Amino acid sequence: MGLLLQFSYLQVLDLLTTLAFLSVGVEEANPLVNLMFRVSGHPLQALMLVKTIAILIGVYCWRAGRHSVLLRANQLFAALVVWNIVALLVVL
Repeated sequence: MGLLLQFSYLQVLDLLTTLAFLSVGVEEANPLVNLMFRVSGHPLQALMLVKTIAILIGVYCWRAGRHSVLLRANQLFAALVVWNIVALLVVL
């Protein structure tokens, strides 16, 4: 259960840091998220949808016993959160 909680926390952190860097003019680098921005017309709605799907995939991995996939995803999203924070610091 710890891996799933970490995954969920990282999704929230990614959402918050993404909103923060968007608010200071840094552009989103993820093409899927950019597509969702164009489709939804509102960054928060797009990010909420993407994060909801990500958490559902995380729940699936956890329930299916794919803990190594969840661990790798946690490592990836931890790196993305750090990247977002660095992008914010560079702009500020």
